Amino acid sequence: MAEKSKILIIGGTGYIGKFVTEASAKEGHPTFILTRESTIKHPEKSKLLDNFKSLGAKLVIGDLHDHESLVKAIKEVDVVISTVGGESVADQVKIIAAIKEAGNVKRFLPSEFGTDVDHVTAVEPAKSIFKGKADIRRAVEAAGIPHTFVACNGFAGYFLPNIGQMDTYTAPREKVTILGDGSAKAVFVKEDDIALATIKAVDDPRTLNKILIFRPPGNTLSFNEIVSIWESKIGKTLEKTFVPEEQILKNIQEAPFGLSIMLSISHSVLVNGSATDFEIEPSFGVEASELYPDVKFTSIDDYLTPFV
Repeated sequence: MAEKSKILIIGGTGYIGKFVTEASAKEGHPTFILTRESTIKHPEKSKLLDNFKSLGAKLVIGDLHDHESLVKAIKEVDVVISTVGGESVADQVKIIAAIKEAGNVKRFLPSEFGTDVDHVTAVEPAKSIFKGKADIRRAVEAAGIPHTFVACNGFAGYFLPNIGQMDTYTAPREKVTILGDGSAKAVFVKEDDIALATIKAVDDPRTLNKILIFRPPGNTLSFNEIVSIWESKIGKTLEKTFVPEEQILKNIQEAPFGLSIMLSISHSVLVNGSATDFEIEPSFGVEASELYPDVKFTSIDDYLTPFV
């Protein structure tokens, strides 16, 4: 059996990073987490790091903004996975420079974990956010670094617990607001399923220099279909308010920046159908659930059951 790659995770205590770190360690990869001194002293993050260490992961003191520490950490591994947050996406040029200098990396997975930014239709501010990720893709390609880009589409944990309602944290029992006409197909995948498939991809020659796109059939549904599943679970028909696209676009323009980001991404996915409105061609991409049938992707139906 081939030896498993050594993996360095940058951003391992972040939202998706913690799932990826855990999956890497549990799948038996020698796992290294780039960690700042300040993170070790952080009350909540230090607990996470202790959990990772109990699974066999090793902490490597370093910083995205400290080139020397970055190169040193990268020289210890075969694969680099970045799960840095949105505010640090552009800073990944520093990881690219360090990988080039180290010269030993077999695969780099930059921080994506969302819509496939090469096949997306979006308005501002989402348009610029997606472009920032696409720019990193182009920089990775230009540097000649072996890579896999991960487009897992929507995080189940963000959208499903409240059925995409922006004014509440709990799933609706009386009324539901639906963006657009609710017919566009979207994709929402459980975070640990995303992490497991991502880790499987790092040593898979089929994902080399390709986009790993997540479209499991049980996770690819329209807003209307998700609401229908929820209604069947609670045994009740909800009062529905459909927000026309013109109103959504107006709301995006008028909302404060943070909310306008969320709204514009929702518009891209739930109205434009950007997660599913293109064919996955073998020339550029592979579909995760077809590649890894052993990953038991939790369907949207099953995911919603505990919230009843």
